[in-house]
Amino acid sequence: MRKVPLSLFVLLAALALAPLRALAQEPSTVLLSNSFAKVTKAEYDAELTKLPPDMREGFANNPRRVNELLLRILVQKSLAEQARRAKLDVRPDNATRLALEVDRFLAGLEVEAVEAAAAAEFNAQSARFETRAKELYLIDKTPFTNPPQISATHILFDTKKRTPDEAKKLAAETRAKIAAGADMGKLAREISDDPTAGQNGGQLGWFSEKEMDAGFSKAAFALAKAGDLSEPVQSQFGWHLIRLDGKRPPSVKTYEEARDQIMAELRKRYIEEKREAAIGGIRRDPATTVNRDAVSALTPKVDPETVKRAQEVLSAPPAPPK
Repeated sequence: MRKVPLSLFVLLAALALAPLRALAQEPSTVLLSNSFAKVTKAEYDAELTKLPPDMREGFANNPRRVNELLLRILVQKSLAEQARRAKLDVRPDNATRLALEVDRFLAGLEVEAVEAAAAAEFNAQSARFETRAKELYLIDKTPFTNPPQISATHILFDTKKRTPDEAKKLAAETRAKIAAGADMGKLAREISDDPTAGQNGGQLGWFSEKEMDAGFSKAAFALAKAGDLSEPVQSQFGWHLIRLDGKRPPSVKTYEEARDQIMAELRKRYIEEKREAAIGGIRRDPATTVNRDAVSALTPKVDPETVKRAQEVLSAPPAPPK
């Protein structure tokens, strides 16, 4: 077995035992260090900004996750320090790559600044955009229309536990029992392969057509009135029996219900327009010059005559054997 250096073993043990939650929150606080580098609270916080906001908030609740991130930062910084000591960063080819990475990062910061300024402008003009939101709502309410819904009860016969023919046969037999007066909810609790049926008796509640398997929805929405029972219906999960429990017609959200959705879309569009305007201004900068000869030299030139001769050779019939 490969031996683990004592220093690394001690480091890993310390990370495993210490959740690091009790450390001071000063940005300069050193959270981790070795002979090459150190990791500060500010660097840890900066690394967290790479995570989506919904993941960032609860990240520190998992000590192991925090420790793994800190160790990853330490390894990265240590490798970087070794590269500096080897002067890899000042080699001409590497220096150019490094400068491009810095430019890429700074460009991202500038875009973030443009977007933040646009968001602030939008918020400052919320009254004007509120008026626009009301206009959009009155012009076209289609995006704010809830589709028709039904409520249904089902019994599932899973084809993973039996053959499709066996599942269909069981569904037909069960339908006959229900048609003869058997309680569908009771049967669902007893024989349905839907794992939730034991608690809800097969009741699915309200749903729209697109929320369910296509085959299931087509059969369910074809039922005419409450109490109607389907023939055996096949879906990707197996064979079902479906009873219609109720129907709801399409409904339109009130403006108050749709407001946040409309304002969010207006805000997104405003930010996108400001961002594209900033980038487009650079693309259309009249001071832009192009060294056409140098740019043209980047693309290899192909002699049309050479290509034509090569095609003629490839398309010519093979010579007869001598």
